[in-house]
Amino acid sequence: MRHIRRFLLATLWIGGAACFGQTSPTQPDNTKINARDRSAGAVTADQQKSNAADMKLTKTIRQSIIADKSLSTYAHNVNIISQNGVVTLKGPVKSDAEKATVIAKAVAATGNADKVTDQMSIKY
Repeated sequence: MRHIRRFLLATLWIGGAACFGQTSPTQPDNTKINARDRSAGAVTADQQKSNAADMKLTKTIRQSIIADKSLSTYAHNVNIISQNGVVTLKGPVKSDAEKATVIAKAVAATGNADKVTDQMSIKY
């Protein structure tokens, strides 16, 4: 029993040492997005208002997007930021068609296209 335990511990230790220091071949580069979000007027997710109307608006849009199974995971994870009835959509989607669908869902929830700001990008 002790031999088996020692063998397992040694195997785990060697395996862990072999994996240590390895990096993925492609590192994410969000430099441009991070720079954009640092600008003074940039709307970011932490600016979501906590009043009941804005929370309900965000929830309605999110539920509508999630319910649409034709949309990609990217679209399902778009940032929705509601501030005083005005919605900002940020993040990547897979295509122009997805982008249009997400915008349409936000417009339907707000009732006014002028209250929806599109800052989404297409991820190819």
